[in-house]
Amino acid sequence: HVQLVESGGGSVQAGGSLRLACAISDYYSTGCIGWFRQTPGKEREGVAALVSDGTTSYADSVKGRFTISQGNAENTLYLQMNGLLEEDSAIYYCAADLRGTPGSVFARSKYGYWGQGTQVTVS
Repeated sequence: HVQLVESGGGSVQAGGSLRLACAISDYYSTGCIGWFRQTPGKEREGVAALVSDGTTSYADSVKGRFTISQGNAENTLYLQMNGLLEEDSAIYYCAADLRGTPGSVFARSKYGYWGQGTQVTVS
């Protein structure tokens, strides 16, 4: 059973930085891993994704501010968030597609495994 555990959330002032981490209990060389976020009353939206071939994708709202990366150990995913804005406040989730499921990297249906989420609050 694959488990994803996020860490690194917290409270920060606008303009500040946070780095989220996601530990994945098992990882395969195919597929895609990504970060999503959700605020009350809104749908969960894709923020950044990293495909196994190294391709990265970012939501327009975070381009130039957020960076997705993989740790030296393939089972760790990071999201470096700089220049945080109040509208970045949300619960952030990491997600893993370990089978190379077809579909947009920002489609929730692509991902079969999700973490429990970590709260990010920007004020």
